[in-house]
Amino acid sequence: MSATDSTPAHGIAPTGSPGVAVGVLLAGGESRRMGRDKRALRLDGSSLVERNVAFLRSLFPSVAISVRDRAQLDAAFGGLGDRSLPTDVEVLCDKWPGSPLGGIATALTRFDAPVFALAADIAFADRDAVTTVLQAFRDTDVALPVVSGHLEPLHAAYGEQCLPVILRLLEAGRHSILDLFPEVRVATVPFESARPFFNVNTPRDWEDARRRDDGAVRPQAGVAGQPDANEGRPAVLAVVGRWRGGRTRLLELLIPELKGLGLRVGTVQQVTDFDIDHPGKDSWRHGQAGATAYAVGSPAKLAYVERTDRDTPLGELVTRFFPGFDLVLCEGCDEETLQVIEVCRAEGGRHEPVIPPDRALAAVADIDIGHAHRFDFDEAPALARFIVRRLGVAGQTDR
Repeated sequence: MSATDSTPAHGIAPTGSPGVAVGVLLAGGESRRMGRDKRALRLDGSSLVERNVAFLRSLFPSVAISVRDRAQLDAAFGGLGDRSLPTDVEVLCDKWPGSPLGGIATALTRFDAPVFALAADIAFADRDAVTTVLQAFRDTDVALPVVSGHLEPLHAAYGEQCLPVILRLLEAGRHSILDLFPEVRVATVPFESARPFFNVNTPRDWEDARRRDDGAVRPQAGVAGQPDANEGRPAVLAVVGRWRGGRTRLLELLIPELKGLGLRVGTVQQVTDFDIDHPGKDSWRHGQAGATAYAVGSPAKLAYVERTDRDTPLGELVTRFFPGFDLVLCEGCDEETLQVIEVCRAEGGRHEPVIPPDRALAAVADIDIGHAHRFDFDEAPALARFIVRRLGVAGQTDR
């Protein structure tokens, strides 16, 4: 390997970098050590994947996100998949799934040009750090940071000359990026601080990331003149449990506490059938006459009713009806939501959990069900603070 010293530049990162016009977010990991999908963890009101997509769009003319498959993309965006992505972001399903090396190979195959690869779980991506790496990408196949002797291969530029070597490694069952470096030209770029490369792999890392989130400069929301599809997207939390097990009662207790913390809170309940209109009222008659959708508005309330022949995904409901909210609480919907609270109550025999304990962010129960974060029903204030802290949501009073 050859060492290259670079001085951070200021301004748009690709300036002075030879031909690196593609930024690729590597988001195909399994989050095994985290125990839940880390791409959806939120800092400063946005998930890690949303932050890093916006960051790459502010730097590169072409941006792609690499995932294992479409189902994984749906999971990262609450069921909406690429409908939640800006239209100029391309989705790449890994041709060689199972490792970041396969994601890099997929990107090099698609673009046939050098790419800058960034891990989706990096918490504090930094423009100057990317600039420094790109400036070192001259007469070499790979340029990547090194901090105290530790290489950072998921914050690096890869040339198309790497592709045949990577394919040979993958065919031999060798999926470690480190196996690539002895066979190509590598420029290492020394950094004193590891902050730009800090990634979130475990719950302890996540706690550390939240402590470090101290008001540093945020990535730009998107390309100038183009709207960001994720701007104002709220966090989503499901409250699940057995029928008449206390879900609605918990929401009644929790909503005032969350509002007291400055959050704008919405709720969603999905049922098999409902009717909120009153027979004989004018709006009811509009619907009876065949209107596909109709709205009723007053100075205090607004209602919208739409006839549909399909179940509306939770992600679509959130995107359409809750822009600008901080948090949406859903009664049920655990299969569509990454963050879940389980409600268990001994009264009436409704104490059996409906999801695995490690799937729940917290449990609210009047008996010990073995969860590390268990709250009683009278601990709504503490639970509200826990939710704000764990989801990384900020209320209006904190902005």
